[in-house]
Amino acid sequence: MDNIYSVKVGDGFDFKLSTDTISSLDLIKTGNGTFHFLKEGRSYHVKILETDFNNGVYTISVDGSEHRATIQTPLDELIEKMGFATNGGKNIDSIAAPMPGLILDILVKEGQEVSEEDQLVILEAMKMENIITSPRNGVIKKIGVSQGDAVEKKQLLIEFQ
Repeated sequence: MDNIYSVKVGDGFDFKLSTDTISSLDLIKTGNGTFHFLKEGRSYHVKILETDFNNGVYTISVDGSEHRATIQTPLDELIEKMGFATNGGKNIDSIAAPMPGLILDILVKEGQEVSEEDQLVILEAMKMENIITSPRNGVIKKIGVSQGDAVEKKQLLIEFQ
């Protein structure tokens, strides 16, 4: 499976990005969720306003203009192509890292009750902060990582009771 991500911004701008292209971007993190980006000699200021990591939906501001971006991973595209449903989140009993990265913050504690879409963990990966949210209502049984840990793809992050 190629590491090509499909990105759709708004209603009419679609493009593909490879992991190599993403790694070579002239992008500098300037703050929490803010970046400076250079492309073809032009400077852009980018801010991540909202993230829905589980659904691959992000609201970003580029030079003050707000845009909604949808990002599909190679796995998302394969699941869609094969016709499998992706709405099985209600039966999930654990959350694994979707990609390698660094745990910036853990927003819950073991034994804590959470609701669907509650923020659980902030994972920094590919120069972006990704907020991992709860796929269902439940109680946190185990937290498999600590703040500052480097994690591998599919490493256990959170386990539900």
